Amino acid sequence: MSHDQRISAYRDRFDNHIVQERVAKVDALREAGTSPFANGFEVSHTAAQVYAEAGSLSAEELAERAIPVTVAGRLRLFRKMGKAAFLKIADRTCREGLKGAPSDDNFLQVFVSLGSVGQELFDRLLTFDLGDILGVRGTLMRTKTGELSVAATEIIMLTKSIRPLPDKFKGLSDVEQRYRMRYVDLVMNDEVREVFYKRTRIVSAIRSFLDRRDYLEVETPMMHATPGGAAARPFATHHNALNMQLFMRIAPELYLKRLLVGGMERVYEINRNFRNEGLSRKHNPEFTMLEFYQAYATWEDMMELTEEMLCEVAATIHTPNEAGEIRFVAEEQEVSFARPWRRLRMSEGVAEALGVEEAQLDDLDFLREAARKAGADVAKLDKGRLLVELFERRVEHTLIQPTFVVDFPASASPLARRKESNPELVDRFELYVLGRELANAFSELNDPEDQYGRFAAQLEAKAGGDDEAMPMDEDYVRALEYGMPPAAGEGIGIDRLVMLLTDSASIRDVILFPHMRPE
Repeated sequence: MSHDQRISAYRDRFDNHIVQERVAKVDALREAGTSPFANGFEVSHTAAQVYAEAGSLSAEELAERAIPVTVAGRLRLFRKMGKAAFLKIADRTCREGLKGAPSDDNFLQVFVSLGSVGQELFDRLLTFDLGDILGVRGTLMRTKTGELSVAATEIIMLTKSIRPLPDKFKGLSDVEQRYRMRYVDLVMNDEVREVFYKRTRIVSAIRSFLDRRDYLEVETPMMHATPGGAAARPFATHHNALNMQLFMRIAPELYLKRLLVGGMERVYEINRNFRNEGLSRKHNPEFTMLEFYQAYATWEDMMELTEEMLCEVAATIHTPNEAGEIRFVAEEQEVSFARPWRRLRMSEGVAEALGVEEAQLDDLDFLREAARKAGADVAKLDKGRLLVELFERRVEHTLIQPTFVVDFPASASPLARRKESNPELVDRFELYVLGRELANAFSELNDPEDQYGRFAAQLEAKAGGDDEAMPMDEDYVRALEYGMPPAAGEGIGIDRLVMLLTDSASIRDVILFPHMRPE
């Protein structure tokens, strides 16, 4: 296929007359010797910098100073009136509102006068469309209505927009299309862009918090020969050169704890994990986790650290009140981060939900019947797993304010240290807010014999049909045999944390490109 044939094939895809008109404008620009996709334009000011530098200056002061600027942005409004035109452009700083800008929009105005730019450039305005990305050179001025503007002396087409933007007021009304075409969603919706700017601040605050406490940020493999560190179904792939099956990481836990063995006593990783599970407003098969581990710490130390860290992180998004407490509204409920946070034993919560005494939860037959009534498949579950099923179905959704759920069954916690006072339980907590698990932490199991036995029990569960049971990891057991210091570790779901702090209803709202079913 020749070059012309390829171009023709590209253009044959368009059956929309508006798009065809824009393609014709691309041709017209090229025929006039102007590139519709220029490069090398240097910007001296953002829109916010224009307002910061000159927002308080009067028209007379601006005329006297003749401040030169070069700005660039996407064309959002365009009015041509005789021998003058008014353009409004948006750059990255227009997202939160420009201090001093008119209240009806947050864009930077460009004033174009025939006398200032000449007939050729003025006529070229006819090739401009909403969505084009323009570079503008000029000086600052105020219009007769007092609006700070760039009086253009030159306008350069930097990128010609082929497809029209959605209607200014309706935007992308189809939620599925918003997720599929995030690039358009970000152009049209300031609040969507703001969520992702806040996400960056949240992650930066976490890094700062841990770095100040002498934690070392590390990177561990994303492809594992043995999938471990969590109860989840992995994605499998094949390495051709090694001729071996590998699995996408479901958790970095076992590699991070190998680093504890190696003497790296405080480590963390902000990582991408992959779990072959369904899609929901709380689940995406690819998601981001923070995992951190500290030698010579316990699960109770992790609770204190978690309260302190999440309060500090939340303060980057929500302003503390006069008492220094973080309170905010999410999903139409007020959430309070006032410390200390509630501690709830799992058996206590389940007994309260069922309206029975905790002692009754020791009766296996009672647990089975209660779990069956709650909708669980009880055939292959032991007492500990039955208790967890009841908790997830009867208690979890009721935990609105920050709550540390403690005293997990050992059979549901294959990597956690047993409690000295009760070996059937482990030193573990999960943090719940708004009925969602936000964090999971425990004192780490460092006894290789016990760990081998837990892995063996998981293998038996897998043989019995549990697809999410962990496999045996002989190398990890070998690492423990060299000696891992007593330690505690934790995982926090970054996506769910961002959902909470930005009041986002779905995990898709906080992931730039969530996984979608095929169109």
